[in-house]
Amino acid sequence: MKYYVVDAFADKVFEGNPAGVCILAEWISEDVMQKIAIENNLSETAFAVKESKHYKLRWFTPGGEINLCGHATLATAFVIMNYVEPQITTIHFDTMSGVLTVVRKEDLYELNFPAAPLNEISITKQMIDAIGATPIEAYLNRDLLFVFDSEETVKNLSPDFAKLTELPEGLGVIVTAKGTEFDFVSRAFFPKLKITEDPVCGSAHCGLVPYWAEKLKKNELIARQVSSRGGTLYCTYENTRVKMAGKAALYLIGDINIE
Repeated sequence: MKYYVVDAFADKVFEGNPAGVCILAEWISEDVMQKIAIENNLSETAFAVKESKHYKLRWFTPGGEINLCGHATLATAFVIMNYVEPQITTIHFDTMSGVLTVVRKEDLYELNFPAAPLNEISITKQMIDAIGATPIEAYLNRDLLFVFDSEETVKNLSPDFAKLTELPEGLGVIVTAKGTEFDFVSRAFFPKLKITEDPVCGSAHCGLVPYWAEKLKKNELIARQVSSRGGTLYCTYENTRVKMAGKAALYLIGDINIE
């Protein structure tokens, strides 16, 4: 099968978050998709099949299938719009998180995702020990979200990944602070999925964007994930939806041989 690697939320290769993409004529077994994701060893490998007018899209990490992934959705749209159906500028994906739309706007790919409500929770000593610093606020949706007092604190965090794995709450751990050059910055860690740091995490922004829209009293925000690779997201908060736009760069086209 044809295999693509795309750096999503990236101005050029070696930035943003790399995702594997396989556009299939028909579905293969979950077991094989999981093994491909493990073999690829990227944070996500996306599999898509066109069913009627929409594409069905699924995301697999080395640690299992997940319900929502932003950068791999952007990467899949990039592949379809550039190499499979270059005449289209809008794609609707049927996913575990409902219908997700991606619209191409020149060199930007805008994702339309559901906003994730945040529930404030108490900060525990176990959380502080795991993340290596004391947040000023903590929230929970699918992931744990820790808010810190400065961008420098977020950049300099060195969490204990074994202790993050032991936290009873949340799938991943997102850390954030108000930005200096950007509206806000963040980092994302998913050791429970066998991913230490996710370079740019679109799904995390389903909670981050509503939070910062409320804090900063603005609905259009520019976000920066301050991982070592880095990535920029152009975000809009629209009540129950979050729009995230970014660029993408093709790294690799190859063939997977599984027979």
